[in-house]
Amino acid sequence: MLLRLIAQYSKPYAGWIVAVLLLQLATTMATLYLPSLNASIIDEGVVSGDIDFIWRTGDVMLAVALVQVLTAVAAVYFGAKTSMAIGRDLRRSVFHSVAAFSAREVNEFGAPTLITRGTNDVQQVQMLVLMGLNFMVTAPIMCIGGVIMALQEDPGLSWLVWVSVPVLLLVVGFLVVKLMPLFRVMQERIDGINGVLREQITGIRVIRAFVREPYETERFREANEKLTETGVKVGQLFVLMFPVIGLILHLATAAVLWFGGQRVDAGDIQPGALTAFLQYLLQILMAVMMGTFMAMMIPRALVCAERIGEVLDVEPSLRDPETGAELPAAGRGRVEFRDVSFGYPGAEEPVLKDISFTAEPGRTTAIIGSTGAGKTTLLNLIPRLYDAGGGQVLIDGVPVDRLTREALSEAVAAVPQKPYLFSGTIASNLRYGAQGATDEELWEALEIAQATDFVRDKDGGLDAPISQGGTNVSGGQRQRLCIARALAARPSVYLFDDSFSALDVATDARLRAALKRSIADATVILVAQRVATITEADEILVLDDGRIVGRGTHEQLLETNETYREIVESQITAEEVA
Repeated sequence: MLLRLIAQYSKPYAGWIVAVLLLQLATTMATLYLPSLNASIIDEGVVSGDIDFIWRTGDVMLAVALVQVLTAVAAVYFGAKTSMAIGRDLRRSVFHSVAAFSAREVNEFGAPTLITRGTNDVQQVQMLVLMGLNFMVTAPIMCIGGVIMALQEDPGLSWLVWVSVPVLLLVVGFLVVKLMPLFRVMQERIDGINGVLREQITGIRVIRAFVREPYETERFREANEKLTETGVKVGQLFVLMFPVIGLILHLATAAVLWFGGQRVDAGDIQPGALTAFLQYLLQILMAVMMGTFMAMMIPRALVCAERIGEVLDVEPSLRDPETGAELPAAGRGRVEFRDVSFGYPGAEEPVLKDISFTAEPGRTTAIIGSTGAGKTTLLNLIPRLYDAGGGQVLIDGVPVDRLTREALSEAVAAVPQKPYLFSGTIASNLRYGAQGATDEELWEALEIAQATDFVRDKDGGLDAPISQGGTNVSGGQRQRLCIARALAARPSVYLFDDSFSALDVATDARLRAALKRSIADATVILVAQRVATITEADEILVLDDGRIVGRGTHEQLLETNETYREIVESQITAEEVA
């Protein structure tokens, strides 16, 4: 998976990658050439006293060192540019994949892990690419070239190479095997702490209302300790790694000086050659250390790549049809359910069973029922947040699963049960479904939604800032802004999912009266818990255990439907409502 991701997302930057590899090759060759020049200065210049030779060779060394510096800087620059571009593209792909998920896929993964996979996991792969471009050419060429050059200087000391390098490789391999499972656990721990933190921030008002700060602090402490515990285990292996590598390097240096000194005394090797051999051995071991850094990053990057691949490989359950149908030009938003059933994945019983009704344009269809009866689920099938398990949902005679998302969003505007505003301004939120709406159209939508007064009172009016989630406005204001957002889109079908619950009775009445005048030709489907909200609806559907157990006007249902009467009497007496 890691190689597939890197290969797929590096194709647009093949030119940069080739440039990085060539620059790294030049840097490595210059690095391998320098010890040989240094040895020649010692053996041929210093020993013989040839000052001219020393200056000439020194000039060459200076030029080679300059080339080494320039190529190294350029390689790091292009390597960083390439890796950051690959990370950007990978994050974009993860975001687009998640954006195409239906509610089913989002629920299966969970928001915390999707956040981690789109940020931290991508960063780990990105850093591996950066390290790979910097060391992919340098490490193997320096290692192989160093061995060749060292053997040319003195084959008699070659056994030191064959001892020190395998020992170093064994140490690195052992640590990599230990690190692999720990990195997988670490990413899962990051998911866990993100989930707890996100939940606590989102539900801070509930936490404070019930004085549950100590309990939530303990939850966060447990998640934090689990992550810390895994991080400490990883750190313990790193603590072992660097001292062991340093010990091997110093033992190799001491061995070269000890045995090489004896060979110099015996006249088998020149002092310059011994110096060069030592430098080549250190370069070999440094190349192995570079490989070590790569090896430390590969296990975690492998785990992260698998997690990213799981997101990218998901086929969304809701896909646009290959040849999307179009709504009839003369259509007005007629919504029809034909024997619709629906069940959530893994549920023992379907939530909706044999639902059939028609919501006509110019009429308000209300849906009421006890908690868990399936009201919100029914509404979610119209904009195709879920696909019906059986039967058909149609708009103007066209099944919704044959419509593209763009066509569906133009025809349907929904105000969700939990109103949500995005960070920005009031205007940017109102234009979310109507990007070309003018200020006059926005004020008109606000007027209908009974939100004009508080918007005018804010500094900036339409340009007043909105915090993420709309946390800087009250619940009722947030609800009215969401209603205005739907009105600004001017669809043919309006879906209100208990969208008046935070409004007082007077505001609720004024808003419903304004809606009746302004969207008289549209299809309105309204879910409500409060009976007073739906008394004037043209048709009321009563849901119970996922089935329609009654339909009619308010007065008709009071006389004929026991379930509806119980709901009414649980709020106020039937005589008062009548």
